[in-house]
Amino acid sequence: MKCPFCNQEATRVIDSRPADDNSSIRRRRLCDECGKRFTTYEKVETIPLIVIKKDNNRETYDRSKIEAGVLRACHKRPIPVADINALIDQVEMEIFNREEKEIPSKVIGEIVMDKIKDLDSVAYVRFASVYREFKDVNTFMDELKKILE
Repeated sequence: MKCPFCNQEATRVIDSRPADDNSSIRRRRLCDECGKRFTTYEKVETIPLIVIKKDNNRETYDRSKIEAGVLRACHKRPIPVADINALIDQVEMEIFNREEKEIPSKVIGEIVMDKIKDLDSVAYVRFASVYREFKDVNTFMDELKKILE
């Protein structure tokens, strides 16, 4: 970080704390050359993510939609809330680590199914039955056979 007073790059952070709005980090810096102090604010740059739906409509990514689907699948199951939140965090991290501007909802669904399978088999079947839109008992049984193998 360049010093705003002498333009030298030899500065160091002497204090860091969340800014008043909690959406950025306030850093107090000290210039090693001129000895003056200054403040910088650091904010995470987020890439707006667009989800491509099944009908090819596009909408902005919304974490609450993943939360709602996972919570419905885990309803009345003995799964701690912390585990559910960790699963959603893992899904979100995998989505954003792709560093793509657009992602098909199908890909998000597959990521969720992959993660929820390890969490609870009943929740997995519930999620899969909605996500994969089972048309009849046979497709439902095929999915159950995959789990049992």
